Amino acid sequence: MAHTHDVTLLPITPREEFLAAVEERLHHGNVPAAMALTDLDDFAEVNQQHGHEAGDAVLQAWEKVLHANLPADGLVSRLGGDEYAVLLPGQSAENGLVLLDEIRAHLSSRLIAGVGHVTASVGVAAVPPHAATGEELLRAAGQALMRAKREGRDRIAMYVEEKMVLKSNYYSRAELDRLSKLSDATGRTEASLLREGLDDLLGKYGDRF
Repeated sequence: MAHTHDVTLLPITPREEFLAAVEERLHHGNVPAAMALTDLDDFAEVNQQHGHEAGDAVLQAWEKVLHANLPADGLVSRLGGDEYAVLLPGQSAENGLVLLDEIRAHLSSRLIAGVGHVTASVGVAAVPPHAATGEELLRAAGQALMRAKREGRDRIAMYVEEKMVLKSNYYSRAELDRLSKLSDATGRTEASLLREGLDDLLGKYGDRF
């Protein structure tokens, strides 16, 4: 007889239904909000090595961490598999970044029975300045999540506008490495440091244009 388990997980929310709920809370772009898109690192390997019951236990642990640490008005939706979206009405991208990074770090510090340590990658974006609609917000958070994955996983990244990414191609590898180290040392995202540098530059020459 097959072994059964009683782990209760959030049902998968169809994309259209999720976006409708986001638009309702954004009041069509008139209310600021941050969104985080999260993904458990190497989750497929957890299922392969430990079985789907262990995978469900990991998902349940992640859901508990999210619900226990988010504001009461935060919306958590499971978009599929191990991908979860978090909407934080009234929050800035920076506030969302700090909160979700604390949650991410808490998960990675825990031992999950039968599995061990599990980590998550997170991408954050906000209305404003990164998007005006729920669909744009989800897309921006998804791009930030992909960057967190590319940069090594078990980390959080904020959405960086495509124009800024393109301009980063002009920087040397040494400059980008220094920027990464400065980001690690200050706890700030590379995007925020680049924005600060741009603000200083525009402030210096702003009266000429």
